[in-house]
Amino acid sequence: MKFLKKIDKTQRFLIVIIAVYCIVVASRNSAFLSLSTLFALIRSAAGTTILSMGVLMVMISGGIDVSFPAIAIFGGYTSLRVCMAQGITNMFLTFLISIAIGILLGFGNAILVNILKLEPFIITLSTASVYFGLMTILVGTKNVGATDLPPQFRTLSSLKLITTTNQYGGKIGLSVFIIPVVLCIVLTWFILRKTLIGKGIFAMGCNTEAARRAGFNVNLLRFFIYGYAGFLGGVMGIIYIAGTNSVNPVSLVGTEMSVIACVVIGGASPSGGYGTIFGTILGVILYYLFNQTLVYLGLSASWQDFFMGIVLLFSLITTSWQRRVQNRKNFIYTE
Repeated sequence: MKFLKKIDKTQRFLIVIIAVYCIVVASRNSAFLSLSTLFALIRSAAGTTILSMGVLMVMISGGIDVSFPAIAIFGGYTSLRVCMAQGITNMFLTFLISIAIGILLGFGNAILVNILKLEPFIITLSTASVYFGLMTILVGTKNVGATDLPPQFRTLSSLKLITTTNQYGGKIGLSVFIIPVVLCIVLTWFILRKTLIGKGIFAMGCNTEAARRAGFNVNLLRFFIYGYAGFLGGVMGIIYIAGTNSVNPVSLVGTEMSVIACVVIGGASPSGGYGTIFGTILGVILYYLFNQTLVYLGLSASWQDFFMGIVLLFSLITTSWQRRVQNRKNFIYTE
């Protein structure tokens, strides 16, 4: 009951939309209500969920990051090529290489934001091109097929946490991708809700100068925030390659708006100071429901943008209205 009281109007709206949508789809096609569909959605949404945790943290702090797809593919693809060149088959070391690259590139964003004092959106838009170009120069953009992947990637791709049989007698299973997803969600929740760093992040989003006067080192907080987003990008890079069981280095380019939309739909304030993990997860669920299951309604994928646009617009209106109401309660006037 205590949890239900914390759910805001935006999240309640999303829960209703998800429930109604599932009922409509299930009534049109009974195949929707199956473990196969659930497992496929979890596997497909794993990478986006991980990235959305980093975007959520950046957005709560009052910033925005659009370089995370470039960071993710830089880390994942570079670690892949290093493993292929050196014959590395250790999955832990593979993750370590990708994460180290992600954190390093995240720190690059933080340095530029701290020094230039420009809008993070402008800076990360620039660094996205810089990072992708740097990867192209240093590593290349050669496609790697399933047969050329190192064994640890193929193993990770096929590993299942649990397995069962579907109605046709075929084997289906829950991918182990759920483990890093859950770990990233829990870690993000702990940082935001149980640490002094989390308090500083929320304070920055509300008012950077007030956070500085309260004793928070804003510059160091930005290093942590963008470094953490880079860390998650490094994790996602490996998950992405293993999930597709191949890699096209340019395939993640242009996906940043989808992830940001999931976070905003979940109720995060674009101006900073507010956002929840639960709302972000609901946004990701809704996005992938539209993305993966419109076919059950006989609709083309082009309808996804239409539905997502409506939900996004409603979420922005609701979030803005809730903030105005809260400001009035606190005797703060806003235009």
